Amino acid sequence: MPEIRVLDTEPDLIESSNLFRTAMVGLPAPPPYEPGQIRELLEPGRTLGAFVDGVMVGTADSATSGLILPGGRTVAHAAVTHVGVLPTHTRRGVLTALMRHQLRDARDRGEVVATLRASEATIYGRFGYGVASTSHTLELDVRRARLLPSVAGGGPVRLLEPGAVWNVLPRIVDEHPSARPGTIDRIPLWWRGRELMAQSGRGPNYVAVHGDPGSEDGFVRYRPIGTDRWFGGRDRTVVVDDFYAPTRAAYLGLLRFLLALDLVDILVFAAVPEDDPLPWLLTDRRAVRLRSADDETWLRILDVSAALDRRVFDGDAVVRVGVVDELLPENTGTYRIGATGSGRTDSAPQVEVEVATLAAALLGGTRWQQLDRAGLVRVHDDSALPQLERLFATAEAPFAGVMF
Repeated sequence: MPEIRVLDTEPDLIESSNLFRTAMVGLPAPPPYEPGQIRELLEPGRTLGAFVDGVMVGTADSATSGLILPGGRTVAHAAVTHVGVLPTHTRRGVLTALMRHQLRDARDRGEVVATLRASEATIYGRFGYGVASTSHTLELDVRRARLLPSVAGGGPVRLLEPGAVWNVLPRIVDEHPSARPGTIDRIPLWWRGRELMAQSGRGPNYVAVHGDPGSEDGFVRYRPIGTDRWFGGRDRTVVVDDFYAPTRAAYLGLLRFLLALDLVDILVFAAVPEDDPLPWLLTDRRAVRLRSADDETWLRILDVSAALDRRVFDGDAVVRVGVVDELLPENTGTYRIGATGSGRTDSAPQVEVEVATLAAALLGGTRWQQLDRAGLVRVHDDSALPQLERLFATAEAPFAGVMF
């Protein structure tokens, strides 16, 4: 078995970064790190290395964050990223050792859940992760896009100078946080990473903010692609990388701004919630099409009792759910789930699930009927499933909206 170590020296941290990119195959190499720069991007004590015969062959990283559960409460959250194993050492237990170590460490830190973005869909289910939210990529033909007369206007929008971007955007998020389930904190390490990416990126990037100076409540980051064919092109395309609009006014103001961009034929919204209202705002809803619907948040419940206690449930039903967690056996047990409170019980379960199945349902993004039809729910009481549907229902689809 590999030896798992916490990486703390700058050479080891840089080696882990390079190892991750080698494992991912298709990621571009970052520019050379300046002295001390790698430490601006990683939380001390959370980058792991897997060693075989003294050689680093795998790595995993995480960061302390928060995640919003249905009902608006925030729980301590481990943002997991940079998981990779060298192609020379795959299928030898390296990833398993890293994941087991990381899960136990996050649980011991008091974190309630962990989430990640999966490069492959077949890996993380065996570690208790379930798909808890979906991200849509939408393509809008600006030439056909007309807003309905009933659509309200937004507020003022202005472009930011590059030097102001990374001071203004964090303030907007801090002062106007999203309440959508699945939202995760944009921590300082995350912002610093976006800033460095923007500085090293090729081609133009733009940022526009909604609201009067000093009281902005939303922003959009966008960039053109195919600029070598821009002048005289027929399908000039702008990609919207980050559309942060927690208020209706911000959403509509920023959308109107994007629709009014000159020389743009196609807008691609790289990541929006599956219940995004865009098609309903247009006179011709076929001007927008779904390019892809992708799994977004892979969620792992680290502390089932705390997660259920902090989540708000709807209705007056009470259901007993048995949970099995082989990697964190302290989670295994039966839980009473209801709007008046949730907790452990010694009574017999009405349904039983693996912890990954409960994770998929936790944010309301996966329906219990779907899970049951997939054979992931062992039902002992037929009345329990429709009751769980009502308990776990949410007004908004869960969505994080950021990569990490």
